[in-house]
Amino acid sequence: MNDAALDSFRYLTAGVMTLIAVWRFPAVRYGDAHRRALWGGYAGFAVALWLYTPAVMLAVDRIPVVDISALMRHFASTAAIIASLTYVATSYGKSTEKVVPRHVAVSRWIARASYRAGAVGVTLLTILFFTVVDRPRQSDDFLSDHAGEWGAATYMTVFYFFPLVTTAVCGYQWSRGARKAETTSMRIGLRLMGISMWMGLAHTAARIVIVWTAVLFPLSDSVMETLIDLTAMWMNLLFLIVAVGASIPTTSAATARWKMLKTLYYLHPLWYDLVKAFPGTSLYPPKSRLAELTHTRVPDDVRLDRWTQDIADACERLRYYAPEGLLWAAEDATESHSDPEPAAEAYWIAAALRAASSAKPGQYASAPLREKPFVDTNSEAAWLIRVSNIYAQISPVDAQELLRKSAELEV
Repeated sequence: MNDAALDSFRYLTAGVMTLIAVWRFPAVRYGDAHRRALWGGYAGFAVALWLYTPAVMLAVDRIPVVDISALMRHFASTAAIIASLTYVATSYGKSTEKVVPRHVAVSRWIARASYRAGAVGVTLLTILFFTVVDRPRQSDDFLSDHAGEWGAATYMTVFYFFPLVTTAVCGYQWSRGARKAETTSMRIGLRLMGISMWMGLAHTAARIVIVWTAVLFPLSDSVMETLIDLTAMWMNLLFLIVAVGASIPTTSAATARWKMLKTLYYLHPLWYDLVKAFPGTSLYPPKSRLAELTHTRVPDDVRLDRWTQDIADACERLRYYAPEGLLWAAEDATESHSDPEPAAEAYWIAAALRAASSAKPGQYASAPLREKPFVDTNSEAAWLIRVSNIYAQISPVDAQELLRKSAELEV
């Protein structure tokens, strides 16, 4: 494969890993160490992969330290590896179990040791980088340009120790987990991730063999470049398989989240106007639709539960502003509507909000809205979406006209 194609593959891999890291970023805000560790692995590998791309390498090379991009990507990879080990250790079994399976105990021990080993490894990498690695000029490719140097081979062997352990542990755990997975998507996803880790183990072992073979039995530049390009392609391929494997089990979750976001999108006009009319109803001041849908203060399902409760609370307060005959007038006005029941509620809310903007609350509440047989938040949200869609089409003139009709009914 030519250099242009290899570079394109590098950009593709880095981009895909970045998208996954961005998708999982909300996990950082939650108190779940399991999900935070998984995000840390994706984010670390995304940084490392970008540092392999020509554009980023060119930018980093402006730093007045020769080959600093190589050291930076090895640091990023080490951090990602430690996060991956932590993820694996927290994936299997509970810490309170009295009898822990041997493979789980070994994973936990390795994960705990990885923090100390990582600190030692980063320190050792830094020392070797600035002492034994011969860096007279900037490298186009770190491995190719330092082929045959025992200092660079020693440095790379120290670095490869971490992925060697990680790929072995993750490959074993994910392959084992695939056999016991309860769903097809989880089984396929874990199997792909397990395969990618065994590919990673082969890649790491091959790289160690290559760098030391070049020291003991000098290879021609063309042979060395070919071997490095082939293993680089292999590495990018395994990361794409990791991305696919990690995405398959989350397909249902992604679909559910998309539906949740659509629900919040359609509910926003109704929720926004009601909460704005009665400050303090919501835990926080309402914002624009875009701001509400992009923030990560709370999970979407919790936010939906809050919004439905906010709407219900605000409607209760509206009863003290709505004329007694408003609900009857709204039902009469929407009798011929294609969806009359939610339309009546939407018109009642629109007219009551208009009354609340210009009148003081009454001493007694008007008649409540009709009872609905909601069984959960989702069913209530489905109803409120129908109400909100109609509410968004009601003009101030329509609301005022309904208030006038309700006053006539009372007379």
